[in-house]
Amino acid sequence: MNTNNNPAEVRQSNNGMSGSKQILVVEDDEALRKLLLLTLKLDGYQVITANDGREALTVFRQNNFDCVLLDVNMPFVDGLEVCTELRKQTDIPIIMITANSRTDDVITGIELGADHYMTKPFVLQELRARIRAILRRVNHEQRNK
Repeated sequence: MNTNNNPAEVRQSNNGMSGSKQILVVEDDEALRKLLLLTLKLDGYQVITANDGREALTVFRQNNFDCVLLDVNMPFVDGLEVCTELRKQTDIPIIMITANSRTDDVITGIELGADHYMTKPFVLQELRARIRAILRRVNHEQRNK
């Protein structure tokens, strides 16, 4: 994880709950990244943030995540490329959060491996519900293996 000397912001939050799910939030918009960090932390998740795709891939290799929230339009490595790289390694749930709302953008994101695709602006309660639902499904699948 980066320190304050690094312009890329990676913050880890833990509300002290043992066994809580860990989420990677990849978002280049600082205000939205902080909002998601705070909201998910209050919901009981451990959260690590990255502000671009290159940083996200590095952080992903260093941690075990249960879900990824992924912006598409980011510097260095965009979210579509990050999604493609993650799918080569894992079947972790990926929720894309983006301003790209054209049908072909949605289809591309899903075909590259995103489980959900939400367009900005989005309703925070809907995102929280989607995270809970996808983690419930993954937990259920793991228990039934």
